[in-house]
Amino acid sequence: MKKITLLIVLLIIVSSCVSTKSTLKNVDDNAPDLVLKRDNTFVITQFAKDRKYGYDPDYPVNIFFQNTNSETLNETRFLNALAGPSGEKITYTKLETCCPFPTKRSNMGAGFLNVYELTWEGQKKPIKLYLNIYEKGILMVPMGLRLKQ
Repeated sequence: MKKITLLIVLLIIVSSCVSTKSTLKNVDDNAPDLVLKRDNTFVITQFAKDRKYGYDPDYPVNIFFQNTNSETLNETRFLNALAGPSGEKITYTKLETCCPFPTKRSNMGAGFLNVYELTWEGQKKPIKLYLNIYEKGILMVPMGLRLKQ
């Protein structure tokens, strides 16, 4: 009986230490809805001025579009709109899912960021971008990248 009581107290203490506050800094529910181009990529008209945008898990690229059921599709719509710094064709690979945060747009009450590695010809070191399909924000091209022509 003492073990069960101790286990229950321990679970209460551990669960009370988990934060329910999101660490994401660039969520904007008033951001305009995303629009698709004919080539099935997102229309992007702005370029990030903050070096953290997309490169830091607290400042992910927020690509919520209609619902979260099209996770890979929405990420592809964003990534296929990008090019390397001199217009190079990029290739990308999903590395991992990380960084849980609370959200109202998930049945679980939590969302996760997807981390992608981007490469292009002549690049010295691959870059990692953090993408968030659960929240809205102003969609921008991360620093060091361009829009595909």
